[in-house]
Amino acid sequence: MYRRPSLDPAVAEVRRAVRAALELLPVDGDPAVIVALSGGADSLALAAATAFEAPKLGFRPVALVVDHGLQAGSDAVADAAAAAASALGLAARVVRVAVDGEGGPEAAARTARYAALVDAARAERAAAILTGHTLDDQAETVLLGLARGSGATSLQGMAAVAEIEGVPLVRPLLDVRRATTRAACAAEGLAPWDDPHNADERFARVRVRERVLPVLEAELGPGIAEALARTAEQLREDASAFADMIDETIEDIVEHAEAGISVSVPALAANPAALRHRIIRHVVASEFGESLTRRQTLEVARLVTDWAGQGPIDLPGCSARRVGARLVFTAAG
Repeated sequence: MYRRPSLDPAVAEVRRAVRAALELLPVDGDPAVIVALSGGADSLALAAATAFEAPKLGFRPVALVVDHGLQAGSDAVADAAAAAASALGLAARVVRVAVDGEGGPEAAARTARYAALVDAARAERAAAILTGHTLDDQAETVLLGLARGSGATSLQGMAAVAEIEGVPLVRPLLDVRRATTRAACAAEGLAPWDDPHNADERFARVRVRERVLPVLEAELGPGIAEALARTAEQLREDASAFADMIDETIEDIVEHAEAGISVSVPALAANPAALRHRIIRHVVASEFGESLTRRQTLEVARLVTDWAGQGPIDLPGCSARRVGARLVFTAAG
């Protein structure tokens, strides 16, 4: 009796993750889904699973390969990735971008890449952009945020569903290990490209991947990456709850002031410290487009809880001062 060959477990896991993500997207007309393809194992496994699952759910799978031109032979790598995607059944194209701007080459490359992806998504009327970030990427992000002391926002890691310039950005593989994507590629006969930058220990993320996480696993036992990913998920839930509380609270305590905005001191004082600090950061971010450090936030909070007549506090893009029962934020300069 004929038996259908069993599906490789790694391939099945990646396909399930992609299918679950796609089932949450609206199907309107003839929408595409854009796969951000580098040619590495994660994005290649994502492309293969999307090619299999997307048409069954009414989506056109499209692969976009962004050539940053930062390495010798990058054009050949990009062309090979696009050819692999085409062989899998995706419509594939390569976009060459110029990498320049602030924040160093890594940040500039990311900015250029996402700009190209957004342009492609709009041109294709795409329901979403899909990226191949895995659970391992999430764990590395959380550890880096912890090391930098950048607070709960960084420790939340990457969201499974986000938005970039009005376009949904979906990360279907955040619960999938990197070893699984590599195993899926091997099972499907796909040859991923290994980016030399992923082994360059000049980059902090590479040091976390190659040195820090293995030591934690060895000393504390297995499951560290999964635990970090769970921590990120829990913090995102907490942040969502705080955001709802802020939205409910802020309309009643905030007023526009000349060249700025003011907040009720008694209302701030009545809130728990965690919510009070988040309201202060939210006001500065939404009104002036700036982020406060924890030290700056605590200094502003002292105008509410420990005011002894101290004068204005200079902050990024604005200043804060106590005026009677109001905390007034005024644009700088």
